[in-house]
Amino acid sequence: MNQTARTAPPWTWQRWLPLSALALTLLAAMLLVPACVESRTEAVPRAVTPRGALAADEQANVELFSKASPSVVHITSLSAQRDLFSMNVQQVPRGTGTGFVWDDSGHIVTNFHVIQGANGAKVTLADQSSFDASLVGAFPDRDLAVLRIQAPKDKLPPIAIGASRDLVVGQRVYAIGNPFGLDQSLTTGIVSALNREIESFNNRTIRGVIQTDAAINPGNSGGPLLDSAGRLVGVNTQIASPSGASAGIGFAIPVDEINRIVPKLIRDGRFVRPAIGVSAGPPGLSQALKVPKGVVLVDVGRGSPAEKAGLQPFRRGNRGEVLGGDVITAIDEQAVADLDDLLSQLERHQPGDSVTLTVWRSGQSRKQGLVLAQPE
Repeated sequence: MNQTARTAPPWTWQRWLPLSALALTLLAAMLLVPACVESRTEAVPRAVTPRGALAADEQANVELFSKASPSVVHITSLSAQRDLFSMNVQQVPRGTGTGFVWDDSGHIVTNFHVIQGANGAKVTLADQSSFDASLVGAFPDRDLAVLRIQAPKDKLPPIAIGASRDLVVGQRVYAIGNPFGLDQSLTTGIVSALNREIESFNNRTIRGVIQTDAAINPGNSGGPLLDSAGRLVGVNTQIASPSGASAGIGFAIPVDEINRIVPKLIRDGRFVRPAIGVSAGPPGLSQALKVPKGVVLVDVGRGSPAEKAGLQPFRRGNRGEVLGGDVITAIDEQAVADLDDLLSQLERHQPGDSVTLTVWRSGQSRKQGLVLAQPE
């Protein structure tokens, strides 16, 4: 029987591919072979070019940081967590922020939102020593809190206090803090604007806020904003950023507010706002009633300063009609547009202070004096 002769299969590109890859590998190896030792030239480190002294502004930055940074602390908030296996309760890190030394008694100032909802906190000083902190007092309306640690006085250099009332747009400012948990970071910028308004974490309006372009990131909260003399002029609290990182728009609570509130938190454990004993209507009620902008009274407490001063609330008559009442439009000649304005004005006074209200009723305004009371 005749058998058909077999022919070899053609050399297709699939069969050439492995050989091509091998050839390229060998070629690359040949090209990377180091030159002969004899042909090499001797190499030594480059000489350092002298730079001269630091520029005046650089030296000022260095000195400011060296002086102020020992007063800046790293705060770690803690929360209680039960171990899954042992069922033991332990404190674990919850978040971080910044604070600064207020006095050598161990009082530390920071933002309220840094420790909000925490079961405890640790404060790490500039020398990396760490101490358990206790809460002395807080005022969420201004996003402020005071902690205390038991540390040696020589570890607690109080930060220098400045003033915010005389700040001007364009002057240089510095922020020291712990952005993203990175200790003792310095950023520089200017005062971008003054008298901004931001919303606190309990929806109260914070007025007179400083705007700066000094980089402020998560972790900077509660840290100091300093002027070029190294004095505290604000407490960094918020940023305006779509991404959550610095976008060159940061906000700081002015130091004049800090210096007014912190001593009261240390002394009383809370910020006591005096009362006049009234309840305000909801936003938009003044427009619905077609009365002037202000605080529309819907209730006056029995025996309160407001009742003693003869203030009357708006109320329903026997036939369901609205009986005219009072609208507070100013305190000591300072206009109040709503309840938030009223509370801000009251915060500047103490129980027992006398104030003069401007009150509108039935188309007429009058001045009415009263004595502020201790809140219940």
